[in-house]
Amino acid sequence: MYISVNGKLVRKEEASISPFDHGYLYGLGLFETFRIYNGHPFLLDDHLARLNQGLDAVCIRSPFNGREELQSHLAGLLEMNQLRNARIRVNVSAGIGEVGLRADHYLEPTVIIFANELPQAPLPVEKNGKILSIRRNTPEGAERLKSHHFLNNILAKQELGADDTLEGIFLTKDGFLAEGISSNVFWTKGKVLYTPAIETGILNGITRQFIIMIAKKLRWQVEEGVFHYNEIVAAEEIFITNSIQEIVPLKTMEGRQLPGLNGAMVTLLQSVYKQQREILWSRDSL
Repeated sequence: MYISVNGKLVRKEEASISPFDHGYLYGLGLFETFRIYNGHPFLLDDHLARLNQGLDAVCIRSPFNGREELQSHLAGLLEMNQLRNARIRVNVSAGIGEVGLRADHYLEPTVIIFANELPQAPLPVEKNGKILSIRRNTPEGAERLKSHHFLNNILAKQELGADDTLEGIFLTKDGFLAEGISSNVFWTKGKVLYTPAIETGILNGITRQFIIMIAKKLRWQVEEGVFHYNEIVAAEEIFITNSIQEIVPLKTMEGRQLPGLNGAMVTLLQSVYKQQREILWSRDSL
């Protein structure tokens, strides 16, 4: 397996970073994870825009002079690994500095990109929802960034355990619904689609934004807000979203049975998502 380190393709066993990188010393860095479908980096512009916005917020200079430069890195990485369908992680850490906190900008970040083979599209799966006892931490800044600060998520995963059929759902410190360990959460009642607002401190997921856009095109009512746990208990359908798994319905929530893959709204959303995915990848393959 080859990975890209600061633009150079190296075998994963040969990759290294400095112990003085502030991404290692202080967790100062951001990342994006997305899928390559048949050579197409899905929603690349959205992921790059969020990455650049976050880098600006933490005073790290963006390493990419536009989408074309990132696409070039991806094309080389996919070719070297002989992949057409893959999971991509773009990781940007602050770069090398003296030991100690600093206030000025980081101008030479460390950039690592790697690709793992995936099937052309996710297999249909459903999961069981469980409310976590550990609460969602508040964002370090004005809004949650997709940063290296993942201790809250790791502790939640340790609480949940290794069972991949489970999805842990965070509540905020005040007991309101937040998000999954690595996903955003939605639920339905009638023809209304509900999801926690970003003001609850959740990550504004790229797939979350895409699902909301699809729902509005379908002329569904979408409600983003602050919701108590009791409101999801009465939901007709519940599903989680992220860029790798796409749309995953829950077949139970705290033991209560749900339609899972048989849910009418989930089925329609998955169908429209697939159509949009195929339209976009046919226009913009690497």
